[in-house]
Amino acid sequence: MHFLHAIHNDPDSDESLALAYRETGDMQVLGKLYQRYMELVYGVCLKYLKDPEASKDAVMQIFETLVVKLRIHEVEHFRAWLHVLARNHCLMQLRGAKNNRVTEIDPERMQSADDLHLNGVMEREENLEKLDDCLQTLPAGQQEAIRLFYLEQKCYREIADHTGQPWNMIRSLIQNGRRNLKNCMEKNEKQSTQEKRIN
Repeated sequence: MHFLHAIHNDPDSDESLALAYRETGDMQVLGKLYQRYMELVYGVCLKYLKDPEASKDAVMQIFETLVVKLRIHEVEHFRAWLHVLARNHCLMQLRGAKNNRVTEIDPERMQSADDLHLNGVMEREENLEKLDDCLQTLPAGQQEAIRLFYLEQKCYREIADHTGQPWNMIRSLIQNGRRNLKNCMEKNEKQSTQEKRIN
């Protein structure tokens, strides 16, 4: 299968590449890491989905998920974590849980794997930029709490110790910040949709 390429004998460990991507957002680093396990992910998808084309699509969709998840989660054992991620992705598709992309596709209109890859990356990078823009609009306290909780994966107690704020205040800042982020993202999405209609 020519769209899958495994990289062998690479000196960089999975964990070092995952950390490098988490810190820099460099898509080439993520691509290098994911290429090592594309065949593994495809095999997991084929096991559950029983369809070669749907499994190829799932491989690309899982990469799109990694673009976001690896920026906010510190992964110690990437191979095992990726296996679970792939399995859960397939189970969600089989259940039809909020995933309308898994549909019957006319082969005449099917994009190549490279097109799917590129489109997914561009979409996710745009979402990350929107998220960062919205994060900048939050009050300083909410912004710091959100960054520490979601981006640095600290618990309420650690954030409270770090900021000197009471535990209840931290919880309130995170809840309010999360709500404001959601509202901002939804507002931006509506504006983007309106602009696309106008254009």
